[in-house]
Amino acid sequence: MKRGLGTQLRHLLELLDGAVARAYAQDGLTFRPRFTPVVRALLQAEPLTLGRIAELAGITQPAATQTVALMAKEGLVTVAPGEVDGRQRLVRLSDEGRALLPRLQQHWQATATAAEQLDAELAAPLSRALEGAIEALEARPFDVRIAEARAARPGRHGRRTGRAGPR
Repeated sequence: MKRGLGTQLRHLLELLDGAVARAYAQDGLTFRPRFTPVVRALLQAEPLTLGRIAELAGITQPAATQTVALMAKEGLVTVAPGEVDGRQRLVRLSDEGRALLPRLQQHWQATATAAEQLDAELAAPLSRALEGAIEALEARPFDVRIAEARAARPGRHGRRTGRAGPR
């Protein structure tokens, strides 16, 4: 059975994230791969709002909120109300999170090297293919493509999908 695109992507992510998580664990770190984009965003500027973290990390705001909550629980970041707007949450690396940076940066460099080696083994570099796919989907989202595909194909009963009946 041929795997669908979503299944392939989830499996690829499991293979990559699982390996990175194991590398952290082998080094005695409880750091999760999903924390990396948040830490990298915080290295650009501190404090950051959850919305700004999401923007810099290239993740959704709900994902940023969930990840920051997990990181706060593990003592890697601090979250405080904004000075001007108390509803806003300002995130900073904690002392514990900052102390991990040298070890994390070693892991990130090793991970980047491994990714370059993987790219070199493939007919087309995975990183370039993923970037191209992201750009194409940002230009024309996948749900738009699905709607176009549905409109172009007859439905199960000989009608075009989305129409109430013959016109």
